Amino acid sequence: MDAFGRLLRQHRESAGLSLRQLGAIIHFQYSHIGQVERGDRRPTEALATACDRALDADGALVEAYRSERVGAFDLHRRTMLRAMTALAAAPAVAPLAGLEALRHGLGDAATADHDEWEQIAVDYGHGYYRQPRPALMAQLTADLTVLQHQIAADPGARRPGLLQAAARLSVVVALSLVASGQIVMGRRWWQTARRVADQSGDTETRVLVRAWDVVNGCYDGRPPSAVVALSDDVLPLLGRQATSAVCGLLAGRAQALSLAGRHAEAVVTVRQLVDVAQRLPVAVVSDVESLWGWPEHRVHHTESWVYTHACRLGDAEVAQRQALGLYPASQARLRAQVQLHQAAGLIRGGHIPDGLRHAADALDALPAHLHNHSLRSVAAQAMDAVPAVERSRPAFTDLADRVRA
Repeated sequence: MDAFGRLLRQHRESAGLSLRQLGAIIHFQYSHIGQVERGDRRPTEALATACDRALDADGALVEAYRSERVGAFDLHRRTMLRAMTALAAAPAVAPLAGLEALRHGLGDAATADHDEWEQIAVDYGHGYYRQPRPALMAQLTADLTVLQHQIAADPGARRPGLLQAAARLSVVVALSLVASGQIVMGRRWWQTARRVADQSGDTETRVLVRAWDVVNGCYDGRPPSAVVALSDDVLPLLGRQATSAVCGLLAGRAQALSLAGRHAEAVVTVRQLVDVAQRLPVAVVSDVESLWGWPEHRVHHTESWVYTHACRLGDAEVAQRQALGLYPASQARLRAQVQLHQAAGLIRGGHIPDGLRHAADALDALPAHLHNHSLRSVAAQAMDAVPAVERSRPAFTDLADRVRA
């Protein structure tokens, strides 16, 4: 516990207030105040001022905050400048990482209280769908190199936020690796992302990382039972609040249950997903081109997957029309996945030549540079729906060649 935290607790207890009572008075989450008291979270001027007024501290809390802020920022500035200067000068560091280290060092020298990692993670959420993978991975490598050094150099109150950003950036790395077919490396990064998220102590980050891991597990060749088990482990972390992380976990779990042949449970889970998605904040639903949002088309994509596997083809067709009508142009690959669901539905409905042709057309219509491992895994699921006695068809062989290519 730091000096401000001790002083805050003393004044709160002298006033006979619990954390919940103080939080209700000053309109702050009581858990936030508790973290500040323990020294796990840095106080803000707004919090110090509100507590000072509510507890009749006569300016003592504000003064303690300002004194601590000056000392902490000075220490942080000197620590980070040394770390970033050493990193930028290291001969083994890639030029892009060295340049980023200099930029961060310059920013810390100017404003030590400025933390841009949360925004950097937000930017990567959008860049994942828009940036070519080589450029994305090069920038990620540079940023993670700098972030690693900042985490090592700052064991204080700023560390949880840095770890949250590191967990999200690790998700982007893992998704990119699996999409490019580097499955083993991708799984290692998922392990790292989970470990970093746990170290951050932030429940939302822990759920978010595992949600994307579950979704990705439906494409990377893991046994469906293992992916379902991973989702089972996360369920106790879910609260009642509607978030994109909760939706992602339910979507991935529904898909994994479908692959495991547990179709009734998958349908129930989809219904849970729909209920949660309807309670999402507008800002989350409207964030249509980011990994971190949860737009409406993702709900319909999940419905399309689950209902197609369950042979509820009428429901699947409705979901497919809705998803295809909502996908933005930047997510053509995901549109193609829904078209492959349509192909699988045709095959399961007995229209095998039409389904094979539809799948081939969906792959042909998508530019070659947008084809990746995830897309091919969905195409393989459509092929798996073809009965063994029908696999001698030239159209099946042709589709198999396209998937392998």
